[in-house]
Order: sequence, then structure tokens, then C-alpha cells
Amino acid sequence: MSIDLPLRLARTGLDEATYVWLATKAGLLTPTLPHKAAKIAVGYVKYGGLGALSVLAAIRYGDRPAVIDERGTLSFKDLDARSNALANAWRGRGLEPGEGVAILARNHRGFLEATFAAAKCGARIVLLNTDFAGPQIREVAEREGTDLLVHDDEYAGLLEGVEPRRGRFRCWADTEGPDTIDALIAGASSKAPPAPGVQSKVILLTSGTTGTPKGASRPEPRSLAPLGAVLSKMPIKAREVTEIPAPMFHTLGFAHAVMAIAFGSTMVVRRKFDPVAVLDSLERNGATMLVVVPVMLQRMLDAPGGFDVQRDFPSLRIIFVAGSQLGAELARRATDRFGPVVYNLYGSTEVAYATVATPDDLAIEPGCVGRPVKGAIVKILDESGNELSAGVTGRIFVGNGMQFEGYTGGGGKQSVDGLMASGDVGHFNAAGLLFIEGRDDDMVVSGGENVFPGEVEELLATMPQVEEASVVGVPDEQYGHRLAAFVVLRGDMTLTADQVRDHVRANLARYKVPRDVHFLDELPRNPTGKVLKRVLRDIAAGVLGP
Repeated sequence: MSIDLPLRLARTGLDEATYVWLATKAGLLTPTLPHKAAKIAVGYVKYGGLGALSVLAAIRYGDRPAVIDERGTLSFKDLDARSNALANAWRGRGLEPGEGVAILARNHRGFLEATFAAAKCGARIVLLNTDFAGPQIREVAEREGTDLLVHDDEYAGLLEGVEPRRGRFRCWADTEGPDTIDALIAGASSKAPPAPGVQSKVILLTSGTTGTPKGASRPEPRSLAPLGAVLSKMPIKAREVTEIPAPMFHTLGFAHAVMAIAFGSTMVVRRKFDPVAVLDSLERNGATMLVVVPVMLQRMLDAPGGFDVQRDFPSLRIIFVAGSQLGAELARRATDRFGPVVYNLYGSTEVAYATVATPDDLAIEPGCVGRPVKGAIVKILDESGNELSAGVTGRIFVGNGMQFEGYTGGGGKQSVDGLMASGDVGHFNAAGLLFIEGRDDDMVVSGGENVFPGEVEELLATMPQVEEASVVGVPDEQYGHRLAAFVVLRGDMTLTADQVRDHVRANLARYKVPRDVHFLDELPRNPTGKVLKRVLRDIAAGVLGP
């Protein structure tokens, strides 16, 4: 036996004890009557972690509101009963354990009912991006093996040619009918469905900002490590109120929806993001946590009617931001408006979580993404796999207990000594704070110099005339590549291309000055707020109009 093995086991045991302590402190782990604990254990054995989650919540939180959406309030007990009935209806229509259930839905109760029902059937749950065009939906549905499809009414026109063998069902319907999940639930037993014999799996799709979205399969957690990682940095408590504008088909929104159910916290959701409606809801519902991607936070700060009136958020303790780069300027503005409650998580669909910047970290370095969370290892490596020192830029590699299992179509991310490539480049400063400089495939070599667009984007964001900006590399006959900047102006302000270039020239090296400057009404983004740089490259090449 390796001499290191006892030390590793002792460290693992100590870490698990820490996670239990953090969960207890947060109010998640509390004494439970023996007969209730037995029911929870039976649910876990039958359905696995995700399927048993609604069982646990119904037993522990009962009639407490689980979801508030445009249709009103749904209790934890009702959510469990309705997902039972839906699972029984689908099993009665031939859905077999291990088959694929694709969900194409916005944020509402139907998304959750379908997810928990599919989990209780032991299905492979494929969460489809609501921004997909018809061809993408058909391609992904075929690639991921869709046997049953759940969708909102508004997407019916995009689903021509998608006819899964177990049927299509509407989970947000403008008209009644036998193909709605409400009709299925009304006609089925709400008793616990039979054990499927296999655990469900959730397939999350990558953002597809540079190409076709890929399916990423993630295992169910085997410990409290993922929860402990978050709790080690954030003061999350049980039985509170969580506002989730972030799309639930994405890792960020989905993880927080699952966490809210586990914690017995009421989640407030709506189908379409409206910045003023979110601000109103935060006040009306006394939310303690807001879960957003950075572009949502920006639009809340800038929305007409948003902060034109006096607002007060006495209960709000956490603004959880992830999904794309927050940026120093937005971090400052959000902190000025909401107070020191902004937490910026860095991770990805593949590596899950890596670091969190706390309000204290952002007060010192608003452009950072913080320090590694409990149980995560983050290193900066060169192309040979050697660890780099503070201040030196390299590829970011992450280790934790929640790395994905690989892409469903084959392949995965590079690993070095158990650490997985995040796909980004960055550096640690001397204080141990991590800074992201861009995607590892976004690096531009211009005239022999390596340029990371993120540094230029951060600088442009400080210009008072600039609402937002993005920078990409485009082919250049003389220099190999050159930088092209895409700028969205704030309000009625004006700015010229020369002024943009002069500002960069005055603050950064000559080779970082963008040769091309394009002014757009808005940057092309996916629903999680990430800029679609492939679209920007097409605009720069003249393939698409601005």
C-alpha cells in the first residue's frame, strides 16, 4: 500500500466532515424523525439522488411554497405528487428506463415537473437550449437519442420532423389538450412510480459559442463535496427565497434549482427575463439570493424604470453570478447599487466549479474570479504540463469531484495528473486570486505577439461611452491575424473608431490596438449571456451584416 494512501484517506475524511458541518450550519442537515428518514432513504434507493430530491423535499418541507411562477404557487408536496403522476403516465406510454427525455422549456414549474418525472423513470435527461433554431434542435435530438420530448407551446413550430417514439408533450400550453403534461398528470396516479432499476443522467449542453453545442454527461455526486464547495464561500441558508432568472437548462440555473429544492427554499421564476420585473420581484418576495448571468445583471442596472425609483433589498445577501465573464466594471457597478453581496463563480460545463470571488475579493480586485473553493484544485500549466508561477499566463486546469464524464458524441477535455483543462487561460496574482484572460482558442498571434482579447475588452468597458465590447482575431495577410473590436454604445453617446484605437494605444501595447472597429446595436449572445464570437468573426469577414 502506498504510504500516501492513509494520508489521502484521512484528508478525504476530514473534508467530508467539513462538508457535513457546513451543510448543518446552513440548515440543510437537521434532525429527522425515523419514519421520515426511512422514507427518504427508500426514495434514494429507488430513484437516485435527483429522482429522490422531490421526495425528500415533500417529506421535509411539505406545504411550503416550492415554486412561484406566472401560474401562482406550487408546494413541495404538490411538486412531488405531480412528478409522480407524470412519471406513471410516461411509463404507461412505454417509456423505458435509460431512454432519452429531451426538455425544451423556459423557467416555470413544468420544467421541474418534467425533470423530476424523467428522473423517477431512470431516463437520460437532455436539457435543450431554448435559443436553438429548428435545425439545431433536430440535430441535437437525433444525436442525443430522444425517445420522448417535452416542450413549451412556443417551440412547436421548430419541431417539425421531431417525432420521438414515446411522444411529444407540452409543458407550457396556451390551450388545453391530451398532449399536455397537465392532462397526463390529471389522468394518472400520484403514487410513487416503480423503481426504474437504473439511475437517471442529466445531459447538459455546452454553450456552442465557437461551434456546435456538445452534450456533456455528468455523474451524480457521491459526496457532499459540490455543496460544500459552494457553502465554503457563500452564506446560503435553508428555507429562504431564491430568484432564478438564469435559464434552468444551463448548468447555473439547473444547479440552483436543484439546490433550492434540497434546501427547502422557495424559487421565484418567470418564463422570460424582464430586468424591471426581477427588481420588483426581489422587493416583493424578499429574495435572499439572486442567480444571474452577467448580461442580466448589466441590464438590471441599466433598465429604464429600474433604478429611477428608490429601491430597497434588505433581505438580499447573495447575488450569484456565473456563466460568462463578469468583468471589473460591472462588478463595481453592481456592488455600488446592491452593496457587498456579489459572488462571482468561475467554472464550466465540463469542470463544474473552480473558484469563487467573494465581496471581499472583489473589493480588492474587481476583475478577479477569486480563490479555489473547498475541495477544488486549480493550477496554471504551460504547454508541457508544468505549473507556472504567479503572474505568468497559462492554461487553467481544475480538479474536483464533479468533472464531466466526457462528451456524449465522444471525446473530452485534456487532463494532466487528474486535472482537467477548463478551456481558458489566465493567471494567479501574488495574493492567490485567479484572473481569466480568455479562451485558450481565442489567443491571437499578431505580428508574432500573443494577444488575449479579454484584456482589451476590459479596457474598452471602462470608456464612459461604451455599454459593452467584444474583441476577436481575424485573418490578416501581413500580420497573420489582427484584432477586430465590436462596440455597443451607451444611450445616445457617440464615439469614433479612431477614439477607440487611441484609448487602447494610450493604455496598452501597440500590438493590442484593434485595427478594425465595428459599432453594433447589441452583441450577439446565447441565452446564458456568452458572446457568440463565431458570429462576430462572420461579421468581420463580411459573411453577415452588422
